[in-house]
Amino acid sequence: MNTPVALVVDDEPDIRELLEITLSRMDIKAICAKDIGSAKALLKKHQFDLCLTDMRLPDGDGLDLVEFIQSSGMRLPCAVITAHGSMDTAVKAMKKGAFDFLSKPVDLATLRQLVNNALQISHSNRQKKDRRTRHILLGESEPMRRIRSKIEKVARSQAPVYISGESGSGKELVARLIHRQSPKSEHPFIAVNCGAIPHELMESEFFGHKKGSFTGAVTDKKGLFQAADGGTLFLDEVADLPLSLQVKLLRAIQEKKIRPVGEQNEISVNVRILSATHKDLAQMVQEGSFRQDLYYRLNVIELNLPPLRTRAEDIPQITEFLLAKLANANNLELPHLSAEALNALKHYAFPGNVRELENILERALALYDGNIIELEDLNLPSGGELLSAEEFNPDKQSLEEYLEDIEKQALTTALEENRWNKTAAAKQLGMTFRSLRYRLKKLGLE
Repeated sequence: MNTPVALVVDDEPDIRELLEITLSRMDIKAICAKDIGSAKALLKKHQFDLCLTDMRLPDGDGLDLVEFIQSSGMRLPCAVITAHGSMDTAVKAMKKGAFDFLSKPVDLATLRQLVNNALQISHSNRQKKDRRTRHILLGESEPMRRIRSKIEKVARSQAPVYISGESGSGKELVARLIHRQSPKSEHPFIAVNCGAIPHELMESEFFGHKKGSFTGAVTDKKGLFQAADGGTLFLDEVADLPLSLQVKLLRAIQEKKIRPVGEQNEISVNVRILSATHKDLAQMVQEGSFRQDLYYRLNVIELNLPPLRTRAEDIPQITEFLLAKLANANNLELPHLSAEALNALKHYAFPGNVRELENILERALALYDGNIIELEDLNLPSGGELLSAEEFNPDKQSLEEYLEDIEKQALTTALEENRWNKTAAAKQLGMTFRSLRYRLKKLGLE
């Protein structure tokens, strides 16, 4: 195996020597440059596995070198060395394409961890793996093509990614794809719903605790950061974090260290942070319910998932995939949608996005008769018409509650108009008697 080669760019001889010695002990050859001009000349002569560059250089700053490497098409992981506390600079560097950052004074353990991450990226860049995501993140619309392309790019970085989008649009799926295509893919992917953890347990859940640190702490416990060490931590519904934990999370991300509850010493962690929410984090920052510094630290790269209603051309493909999955899980023959049913889906608003589409198909699969799923088997609200924002407000009522209310109203009206004759009501609603009885029982109307 060839010895890895690192390009070290710094105008301070002491820093260059420190980095060169540290890299040499890791069996990595270091070639040094004192400015951007010299670094560019070396990049033309040698093939490097990683680049470490200071931000302040005699003929420019590290961002210029990062941009040069990115624009030249070199798939070279480049980390920047910043002054202590210069998080704004570090974030700007990662937005420009740097894969990570290192703060002065240089912590050697953190440096070694960063270098190992960089070498993993270089190795994965050279491997001809099948990175296609088309069979997982479905859709051939232009927005989905852009999302898939961006996933492949951000997967190579260590930069935090903020995934925004409506409920049910596939945010966790995107997070898993980023991890799967990253050099960390062999390490843990830990997903946590921030809104599902009681506030009083959050610090312990995230950072762990020592035995006896509080009532009920009968053993030492590793937190989510330690569980995800070497891999990816996905913070779903990050908007639900209380302000008290936001402060500690920010420190953990910036310092790459955590302190378990009851522990005196900090522990280094090597974790990439991905986060998501269906809420408007920027608006929450304006309102003061989410820290601005944490928001900018999480939102280094943003991926916005388009709602399903804006890409109707993808619905046939997604529907076909979901039906095959559901039929296989239930040991059923694969049914087909009638043209009328498919057209209704393409014109439905889908306030619950792909998750709602799957629920609709699962329900239809349980109730349809024959080999073809007809329009009436879908039981779409309002006959499957597009819903306006006034008709559906997910902040006031959950999707499931909203749909159940519509069904209850439609069923009750039909029964009343037919003097509670279920056979006549089913006929009026365009569904089978069996389907009507199933819905009545589920909604508690029998």
